[in-house]
Amino acid sequence: MLSSIRAASAARAASRAFSTSTRRHDLAKITLIGNLGREPELKTTKNDKEYVSYSVATTNFTGKGEDGEPHTSTTWHRILSFLPGSNKYLQTLKPGSKVYVEAAYEIREPDASADPTTPQGQRQIFLRHESIRVISQPKGRSGDAEEEHS
Repeated sequence: MLSSIRAASAARAASRAFSTSTRRHDLAKITLIGNLGREPELKTTKNDKEYVSYSVATTNFTGKGEDGEPHTSTTWHRILSFLPGSNKYLQTLKPGSKVYVEAAYEIREPDASADPTTPQGQRQIFLRHESIRVISQPKGRSGDAEEEHS
């Protein structure tokens, strides 16, 4: 009898794990390890809110060619930071720095009434800065090898 009570209690606990709990937040996040492409740029929104835009290049191995040499492709990622504390730090980073970046990932669908040749008429991917860690400085620059800021 005791074993059946324990089994029923365990079954209730197991079924509650995901099925009856309320969803708090969904998550869409991207992690990049690559090279800072250009100096981060301070910009202003239409509502006069400052943000920093910066680019990170990642390189992926795509296989070997007929000559046996590895082939790679580079992808450029534009990240936007709306965090005032991070913005000051980001502006001190130099192109060529190897960085580890965490960003929120958002896809915005095109505006049906917009011209398809404009950004509003195309699907857009937004990467919103959450944190950055400098893994290494560009060659010829001294300083701390690892710095982190969020």
